[in-house]
Amino acid sequence: MNWIKSLFRKQPDEPYGLSDIGVDMHSHLIPGIDDGSQSIEETLGMLVRFESLGYKHLITTPHVMQDQYKNTSSIILEGLEKVREAIRTHQLSITIDAAAEYYCDEFFIDKIQNDELLTFGNHYVLFEFSFSAKPRLINEAIFALKNKGYQPVLAHFERYAFYLENGQKAVEDLKNRGVFIQMNLNSLTGHYGKAIRNQARMLVDNGYVDFVGSDCHRMEHLDILESNLRDPYFHQLKDLKLLNRLLQQ
Repeated sequence: MNWIKSLFRKQPDEPYGLSDIGVDMHSHLIPGIDDGSQSIEETLGMLVRFESLGYKHLITTPHVMQDQYKNTSSIILEGLEKVREAIRTHQLSITIDAAAEYYCDEFFIDKIQNDELLTFGNHYVLFEFSFSAKPRLINEAIFALKNKGYQPVLAHFERYAFYLENGQKAVEDLKNRGVFIQMNLNSLTGHYGKAIRNQARMLVDNGYVDFVGSDCHRMEHLDILESNLRDPYFHQLKDLKLLNRLLQQ
């Protein structure tokens, strides 16, 4: 079990260097369009912190959720330009692009069919489920994405309550169907709870993680991340073939 293994892991002397990841591909940094940053000042503070942690490039991913965050590609890209202008004005070296985090429902299926998706990297599409209830459209969404030439990337697999009991079987099934797995870095810190931390450790131990992301909504998330970088599981990320490293500009 992961918790038993962790008892015998030596605490590293140095914090894990996030420059090894280089690119964060899951965050909520465009002000005022979802539950992330609410002002350009807040965004700038987080950008400076990302830079100090060693990140070179960010792909921010606002929520697209028909019932709550009705963001369109144009809304997201207009917000991106405002963030880029602030970066230029304050002469930061970090760079930023935008995609989206799509909620898996019938509206998402429509966006797939109509090619209305914001992607990153090699036609990657980040999507999410409800945390508590298993969605009925999982198979339809995966099929539609693959059929249209998109690469599905499931956001924060470890946080879904319906996968906690049988996580290894569930993640292997998804990966066998061509889904890439994204894990939140703060899941390793215990920020979301012990069960989710154990699920994240299972993903790392078995090499199931394709992408890691901060899922940063506010400065607190970066504070928590930085204060936990000596955890041995962060150092274990060096052994994974993370696709973040291929997203450098």
